[in-house]
Amino acid sequence: MIKPNPRFWEFFFEVYEHLPRQGPGNRSCAARALGLCSELEDSPAILDLGCGVGGQTLQLAEMTSGSIVAIDSHEPSINRLLAAVNKRGLSHRVSAIVGDMANPEQQPGSFDLIWSEGALYNIGIRNALRVCYELLRPGGYIAFTDAVWRKENPPSEVRAGFESDYPDMGSLDDDLAAIQDSGFEITGHFTMPDEAWWDDFYTPMVERIAELRRKYASDAEALAILRQLDEEPELHRRYSDYYAYEFFVAQRPLQSL
Repeated sequence: MIKPNPRFWEFFFEVYEHLPRQGPGNRSCAARALGLCSELEDSPAILDLGCGVGGQTLQLAEMTSGSIVAIDSHEPSINRLLAAVNKRGLSHRVSAIVGDMANPEQQPGSFDLIWSEGALYNIGIRNALRVCYELLRPGGYIAFTDAVWRKENPPSEVRAGFESDYPDMGSLDDDLAAIQDSGFEITGHFTMPDEAWWDDFYTPMVERIAELRRKYASDAEALAILRQLDEEPELHRRYSDYYAYEFFVAQRPLQSL
């Protein structure tokens, strides 16, 4: 997605911060991924990297009984998550902090599960896996989603849409190789279904964009940016067979090689 307009990020966040999730995902996929963590502690220490406004963080709090540290670099998103945590009475279990995924400033070997939905690519998958490996206890799990190409030679508009945000995006085999090369043992992976794109992400996005078009009806620049943002769900409708989101689950071995 090309982002030349200096007001782009203003409207990007005005759209994305109001969505249940900032990327593909849903509760059933999260539950399936948790099910692949077969040796997870009963009350695990969880780190959610790149949590956004915390849609998946709150679901993890419902599906597990441990503690969660949620980190994101965007302070307004963290503030939204903190408000939701306090409203639900979860402040004794969930802490949300502004931080850098590449240097989360957490103790090495202190987590049983690291979770990240659609965020690790921001610091490079291999670099992210290295960071996560050090933060996990031996036997701990990493569960993350990542966009992957399903076909070679995608249409130019699809390629351009991803190259501006994720120029190093690879295939399923590329990610599997990166996981294994980083010292993890793969316990499972699955392609996320189409409803994981629409239920809590693209459908609310389309609705939010329509709302903002009414709000900024007399602002031609704002409307142009909103049209640009609206291209993403439309491209998915037309070309989703060229790419996918894959959910990966892997375990740090009990003994390092």
